[in-house]
Amino acid sequence: MDYKGYLIDLDGTMYLGSKPIPAASRFIKRLQDKQIPFLFVTNNTTKTQKEVADNLRNHFSIDVPEETIYTGSLATATYMKELNQGNKVFAIGETGLKHALSDAGFIEDKLNPDFVAVALDRKATYEDFETATLAIHKGARFIATNKDTNLPSEKGMVPGAGSLAALVIAATRVQPTFIGKPEAIIMNEALKTIGLKKEEVVMVGDNYETDILAGIHNGIDTLLVYTGFTKRDDLTAGMEQPTHQISSLDEWIV
Repeated sequence: MDYKGYLIDLDGTMYLGSKPIPAASRFIKRLQDKQIPFLFVTNNTTKTQKEVADNLRNHFSIDVPEETIYTGSLATATYMKELNQGNKVFAIGETGLKHALSDAGFIEDKLNPDFVAVALDRKATYEDFETATLAIHKGARFIATNKDTNLPSEKGMVPGAGSLAALVIAATRVQPTFIGKPEAIIMNEALKTIGLKKEEVVMVGDNYETDILAGIHNGIDTLLVYTGFTKRDDLTAGMEQPTHQISSLDEWIV
């Protein structure tokens, strides 16, 4: 089927941790050669757009401008700003999230933040979670960047942002607003960014629980590629199936 644009996952679809997926760079090259718009839509909040683009270029032979990267950090900052409920935030997260929040006009406040934002942070401390918990108990709005409990890596499946959010949920008994795939928040922002309607694009990814459900829940066609998180045996007859499924992006004709 011809699509006017592609929304594409990164980890597990374009690469696996630090390991390249050779078919991925060939797939992107075919899109570029045909001048078909695409946007990388990732729940990853650890890097800025420039860092993601540099990583793709330097390690995976995928040369794209940073404007083709849409991260969970950008979606989180946009959502919080549009709420217009203050600009003070305590964030558990790495460079990508903190830069996006700062660029959107948010300032750090550990004592009386308007928001607590929880993302993947591989250097987070007990004190960070204590600060987040106390702030939410005092009324700060709880935002979590995504539900990913695990991330595929060359080491295996490691803890993701959803696992860190689960700690804060358990400590506060407060459910956060989730931003990333499969939520509508990030998908609607991605569509605005690529400038296409949902029926004109396809969501490409390796994870049924995030990438594919993001499409299914938001009326977007899906292409599941079995190079990362979800294995073919994981899909049962009772589950809503992806629009398309392939073993390798080399199989996909654009």
